[in-house]
Amino acid sequence: MTPLEQLPIPLLQWYHETARSLPWRAAPTPYHVLVSELMLQQTRVAAVLEYYRLFMEALPTVEALAAVEDDRLMKLWQGLGYYNRARNLKNAARRIVDELGGEFPRRYEDILLLPGVGEYTAGAVASIAFGLPVPAVDGNVLRVVSRLTADYGDISKASTKRRMRDALQAVIPVAAPGDFNQALMDLGALVCLPNGAPVCQRCPAGEFCAAKRLDCAGDLPIKPQKKARRIEARTVYFIFYEGKVALRRRGERGLLARLWEYPNELSPGACPVPPASVEHGGAGKHIFTHVEWHMTGQIIRPASGTLPDGWVWADREALGQRYAIPNAFRGFTPLVERNL
Repeated sequence: MTPLEQLPIPLLQWYHETARSLPWRAAPTPYHVLVSELMLQQTRVAAVLEYYRLFMEALPTVEALAAVEDDRLMKLWQGLGYYNRARNLKNAARRIVDELGGEFPRRYEDILLLPGVGEYTAGAVASIAFGLPVPAVDGNVLRVVSRLTADYGDISKASTKRRMRDALQAVIPVAAPGDFNQALMDLGALVCLPNGAPVCQRCPAGEFCAAKRLDCAGDLPIKPQKKARRIEARTVYFIFYEGKVALRRRGERGLLARLWEYPNELSPGACPVPPASVEHGGAGKHIFTHVEWHMTGQIIRPASGTLPDGWVWADREALGQRYAIPNAFRGFTPLVERNL
């Protein structure tokens, strides 16, 4: 038997003994699974837990999500990053409500048609919520499979992903597909770690893992070297007037689309609001996937409260309750709070 053929029974036994207690697992409705899986994309479980709780309190049903105002949705998502995930969630909810009468599609192929839903998310919803024997293959699962089978294929290539997905499709237990997929997720998160050596002594597949036998786990998985990030120097203007700070909304497309932000320009730039006084506001850095912002803050105190069209003044309450400010500016939060 191949390592993958030997995997299901010991993996499920291990999962039933050690499974993480997560809120979306307690009530695995398709809505709960969809929201949790999109939140978990490129985000640690520990960081998602409180966001998930607050999100479900505010938007407990797919109908509530479909109807929520965009600014409210972005505020609920503030701090999680990758904001297109939230927009995709709302678009998927609107399609379910407007076109499907509020009923989630039950076939994998139909789930895959929802906005923002790829093969992994569709597989997770199909298997966990509906019990369909469909793999859910993300980066963690690709890492586990590559080590378990000592597969040196580049996991960034579609051909490798397809081969591994097909191999899992052949062994996924029909009676427990959701548990099998979640067990693979837990194995990748807790044992077959992405950074550092795997904890092989805790692995239910240790007796038949090819990478352990060949002592090559540190070489796997194979993936291309990351490209160097582009660095952008930005001047960020913190414009204060009568206990409020100026915000503007970003454009419709691109990085952080349609979120509110403190006005900023690629350096060198000139403040769009004529200042009566200017002070140094410190420095900050934020790393996105492909770009780094190196920011220099300026505290601007204008002579009047006139702002360019589309800009707003926000007081402390509005910042806390209404406007979603990207994490990129989190390092400047103490500066803003001191000046409101």
